[in-house]
Amino acid sequence: MEGNNLEKILQEGNLFRQLNCLIVAHLRHHNLTQAARAVASATMTPLDVEAPPNKLLELVAKGLAVEKDETLRGVPSSTLFDLGTALGYGLNPDPRVSSVDFSAVQDTKGSSKSFPKHETRHLSEHKNIARCARFSPDGRFVATGSADTSIKLFEISKIKQMMLPDSKEGPVRPVIRTFYDHVQPINDLDFHPQSTVLISGAKDNTIKFFDFSKATAKRAFRVIQDTHNVRSVSFHPSGDFLLAGTDHPIAHLYDVNTFQCYLSANSPEIGVNGAINQVRYSSTGVMYVTASKDGAIRLWDGVSASCVRAIAGAHGTAEATSACFTKDQRFVLSCGKDSAVKLWEIGTGRLVKQYLGATHTQLRCQAVFNDTEEFVLSIDEPSNEIVIWDALTADKVAKWPSNHIGAPRWIEHSPTEAAFISCGTDRSVRFWKENL
Repeated sequence: MEGNNLEKILQEGNLFRQLNCLIVAHLRHHNLTQAARAVASATMTPLDVEAPPNKLLELVAKGLAVEKDETLRGVPSSTLFDLGTALGYGLNPDPRVSSVDFSAVQDTKGSSKSFPKHETRHLSEHKNIARCARFSPDGRFVATGSADTSIKLFEISKIKQMMLPDSKEGPVRPVIRTFYDHVQPINDLDFHPQSTVLISGAKDNTIKFFDFSKATAKRAFRVIQDTHNVRSVSFHPSGDFLLAGTDHPIAHLYDVNTFQCYLSANSPEIGVNGAINQVRYSSTGVMYVTASKDGAIRLWDGVSASCVRAIAGAHGTAEATSACFTKDQRFVLSCGKDSAVKLWEIGTGRLVKQYLGATHTQLRCQAVFNDTEEFVLSIDEPSNEIVIWDALTADKVAKWPSNHIGAPRWIEHSPTEAAFISCGTDRSVRFWKENL
């Protein structure tokens, strides 16, 4: 069964690549060079890819003719392949609209929004520290990784059912899968954008692929053996590539279908303390960002893998512990062990906002946007509180007890709704959602 699944994933990846090649070649042959460059950049397709002129038009015409013929004969149209049918995965709901324009950098004091009240529930405990968490792109699942080497997968609908005050169906178990296949602590997780595949990066120098559509699967069906401690992982939006941030100062780029590893040939000089704490792709894959132990935030071209901007000392001499893009790919939010959360303009490298008032100097602390990018969330270690700022005004608008014993070491917000996960050194996982 694992072999069939691997073959299916390979076929899907090859199909996407062929389609992207045909689109780029079609645009180039029709002198739509700027559009061809944009598609090539977003899909990591070579701009000079070869394809017969009008091949895409020919295939579309044939497909439409077959579809018309089937319709006349009463044959229902079917999809070429089905991604994650068992769980309905990949059908992303319409996201809540982001209402923040970060280009409005003028003084906005006094106009801060209130962060809605949330309720929280203890979900589960690992046998050791809960180190990381990641939501699926459709917001229907969340996974957590632990120092006990296990990964737990939760279904959000079951969590919400569990939180109902008078559930008549008895105890609800929100953990739907538990995976065991690493021999060292889990550092980071990510979900494939289309298929029911979860990846994990760990201290055992591996990236492992888990198929969560199979209820009985406990172990990975694919493994990438890296040469370093894999500290962070991020799928390209196409699902054909993934980045691994490791103890090596340059992110390792892997082709998911061939396992071939690529390293940037145009990398800047990075010192001995350049290990990557976090790597994240932008929403279209045009860029990726790394947050490193040397305190720098570096922006990289998603196609050439060359460093296009290095913000040295973004967090002074303290470690930069997290970095992520805004949805419009114009800004990066970073967090560091200097107890600062900062917003950077990508085009200029300029510091736009600072979110101050939370102390984090010990743990690999995260700073994240909520799903609408109206608020920023992070951790205050001494008080063991979750701190929330208005993203536009940078005013601190809320501080809540984390309900963990000891400060949480990871916070992750849902991409689709007002809900987030916190993971603790107390081994516990908590779910937070807006009171309705």
